[in-house]
Formats: sequence, C-alpha cells, structure tokens
Amino acid sequence: MTTSSTPQVSTTNTLPPSDSRERVSQFMRSLQDKICQGLEALEGGATFREDSWEREDGGGGRSRVLQNGRILEQGGVNFSEVWGNTLPPSILSQRPEAQGHGFYATGTSMVLHPRNPYIPTVHLNYRYFEAGPVWWFGGGADLTPYYPFAEDAAHFHRTFKAACDAHHAEYYPVFKRWCDEYFYLKHRGETRGVGGIFFDYQDASGKLYNGPSPTGPAAQYSDQVGGIGTRSWEDIFAFVQECGDAFLPAYTPIIERRQGMEYGDRERNFQLYRRGRYVEFNLVYDRGTIFGLQTNGRTESILMSLPPLVRWEYCYQPEPNSPEAELYETFLKPQDWANWSPSHV
Repeated sequence: MTTSSTPQVSTTNTLPPSDSRERVSQFMRSLQDKICQGLEALEGGATFREDSWEREDGGGGRSRVLQNGRILEQGGVNFSEVWGNTLPPSILSQRPEAQGHGFYATGTSMVLHPRNPYIPTVHLNYRYFEAGPVWWFGGGADLTPYYPFAEDAAHFHRTFKAACDAHHAEYYPVFKRWCDEYFYLKHRGETRGVGGIFFDYQDASGKLYNGPSPTGPAAQYSDQVGGIGTRSWEDIFAFVQECGDAFLPAYTPIIERRQGMEYGDRERNFQLYRRGRYVEFNLVYDRGTIFGLQTNGRTESILMSLPPLVRWEYCYQPEPNSPEAELYETFLKPQDWANWSPSHV
C-alpha cells in the first residue's frame, strides 16, 4: 500500500494465490459482520434478522435484513458465495474468454433505506469472480440523498477518495467518473444520486476503465492516464479491503448529523417518490440484480435492495427555488464533491 502519486504495483504474480477463494470469502463475511454490528450500534435496539440459504446449483449465502428500526425503515446486508458450470449471459457478454469454464463468485452487497428523508439511501457492493484463467474484482459504494446537503456528499466522496488514494492516485478520478456513468437512469436523464466510486473487471492488467462507454468521461480520463502497470491479485484485494472498511466512516457521520432533523408529510412524500427512481434503476439496469436472477439466486435476497414503501406521481415537477428543485438542478448532475467547499453550492 502506498500514499504516493507514483504507481506502486507488484509485478511478481498476476495469478490468484491457491487460497484466493477462501481469503476473499472470509473478508466478505467479515465485512458483512462489521457493517451489521456498526448499524445495530447506531440503532440502539433493532437487530438484523439472518436467513441462511443454499443454492441448488452450488453455494449459498446469508441474508440479513433489519426492518422498522429507529433509523432504518429497511436495510439489507447480504453475503453470497456461489459456483456452477454454466456462466450467465451477463458475464459472457463482457468476458467471452470465460466461455467453457465453471465459475466461482462471492461478495457482499448492501442497501439501506433510512426512515428520515434527510438521511440518504446508500448502497455498497464488493465482489470477486473466477472462471478458469479469468479473475477479477469489482464493486463500489454510492449515496442517494433525497434532500441537498453538500457537506454530506463531500464527506462521503472524500472518505472513499482517501481509500483509493492509499493505493493509486488515479483510482478515484476514474472510479468516481465510472460511478456517475453507471448509476444513471437513461430514461430519466438523471443520475440516481451523488455517486461515489464504482469499478469492475479489475484484474492483473493496468487498464482501469473496463465499462461499456468507450467515449464517456471515465473512459476518456482512463485513456489519458494510460496503463498503470501490472497489478497482482494481492494489490487489488488490498484495495478492495480498504474500500470495504471505508464504508462506516463514510456513512455513520451523515446518520449522526441528520437523524434528529424533524420532517413532515411534504418531505416524506418526496422521499417516497424519489425511492421510485431506486426501484426503476435496480429492476432495469442493475447488473447485480440481473446476475443474481440469471444464476438462480435467492429471489428474496436479490430484491432486498428495493424500499419497503414507494410512490409514483404522474409528471411531477418540483417547486421553483425549493430544496427539491435544488436536488434536481445540482445534486443529480455529476459534481466534483471531493473538492467541494461552501462557496461552490
């Protein structure tokens, strides 16, 4: 690990170690434990229900859901570890060289839907995949506020930027842009929230952006940077662990700032309306949802990301100069949150 802006990556071993699956699985389980324990401490009473499940084709997982808490209206933190002989189309379309191999996948995913409209919804996912000679890590975390608090967005981004910078100075600039690109509702012309970081297909190559938009901002920035040198499995695993451990420091202070704010029907109705965007994204675009359904995962666990209550409204328009309008005009457009100062927003 390095804090230098100069790439410092290992060139000694681009293959996974023999115990790669065991080590990643153990980390993903411990990340689930750590996050659940931290959230239960904030709740001060409500606890997660755990359901263990097995997948007929191989593997299983443990799903933890907290409902009707003081802070969380519903939150799910899932661990899964699955394997099989048939790769889903969503993987083969991106990595055709995996064709003909059995696969192994493990990860932790989380979506938290707070009760108070002033506390943002948040999502996290970190995952690992092997198929024959092919392996990669993916993941990230992003924030979806309902009301515009720039200091919350800035804190979230700065925390993850620090985690990225500890491993390579170009990680955050690429993965932040990739997050803005990925969590975008094309049919609405808006981002899902204020983003965070997102990355996928991170393997031994030095290529940072491996997404579907070769002319987008993430790809353009990645191309300017060029390759960052060969990375070992250990390099990328260490980076993923740092990002996973950054979640509670990134989100807990936001809960603590907003949990006591009073709200009324207007704020609650707007929160429920904006939750509809979360449903739209997860059912139309989210690759984790698609992968889970294509590999015969546990449906209840896959769809735990959906909010417990939601509403739609025909042709909604926020009132001019309102907090709701500010959300649309500023917060649902990509911003340089890591360098935000009070004079910017």
